[in-house]
Amino acid sequence: MSQFHLVAPSGYCINQSAAQCGVKRLEEAGHQVENQQVITRRDRRFAGVEAERLHDINALATLKGKNRIVMPVRGGYGASRLLDSIDWQALVARQQQDPLLICGHSDFTAIQFGLLAAGNVITFSGPMLAGNFGAQTLNDFTEQHFWKALRQPSYSVEWQGDGPDCETAGTLWGGNLAMIASLIGTPWMPEIRDGILVLEDINEHPFRVERMLLQLLYAGILPRQRAIVLGSFTGANPNDYDAGYSLESMYDYLRSRLSIPVISGLDFGHEQRTVTLALGAQAQLCHSAGQSRLIITGHPVIAE
Repeated sequence: MSQFHLVAPSGYCINQSAAQCGVKRLEEAGHQVENQQVITRRDRRFAGVEAERLHDINALATLKGKNRIVMPVRGGYGASRLLDSIDWQALVARQQQDPLLICGHSDFTAIQFGLLAAGNVITFSGPMLAGNFGAQTLNDFTEQHFWKALRQPSYSVEWQGDGPDCETAGTLWGGNLAMIASLIGTPWMPEIRDGILVLEDINEHPFRVERMLLQLLYAGILPRQRAIVLGSFTGANPNDYDAGYSLESMYDYLRSRLSIPVISGLDFGHEQRTVTLALGAQAQLCHSAGQSRLIITGHPVIAE
């Protein structure tokens, strides 16, 4: 069984019962869950004062033991405040020797991008404690894909996608679109070319999603990639004013602005049903006749 090490670099976990449910569920499955004191920490909207949240991340550089899974309690906001104080080189050195299996999404994307930018450190964009493992019912698809990513040196993700037929390969990277857009022009934005960029978000109207995508396009980030994969954009329903302007029509507009394939429909993001992706790993993308597949390799896994 595995050891989970909790961190809380972002928002206070308002749903304490969900976090406790997540701990109980993991423990009942035979896993150890340590550093549980971070669950109840609070300073205004944050999961503790800056120094506490920063220590959660910097302390990972000296975390002992093999097969340690590092998981945020939740996202929210707060990781951006820590970026210029994180000891990136110490974390990179730790990961080069005996990698921690770091998994999270949402606000945690900022730290995952910082690790990619500082030393090509591979982390997993996937479930977190409260929102996923602490859900009323743990989604079987999500749980299976999580363990598949952490246990198999090569694994595949398949879905019914939409977009042009294509076959390409490159570095897999991405995560929360709003967090990624906020890192443009900073030292924590990875310089990845010829990659496969996967994006998701929550509670952003389609025009806001478009605006952030255009920011990535105008910054030259989208055109440098081999392909763009669009995951879940939860809570992006159009309104009466949109008069037919929807996520799907916005996707078509994005495709018209890019010469690389844009594949949509991946279960990835702020939904109960989500895949786990190894950010910084190598991936092959194939889309044909409405069927999409990512084959992911080169990421750290739990050693038997």
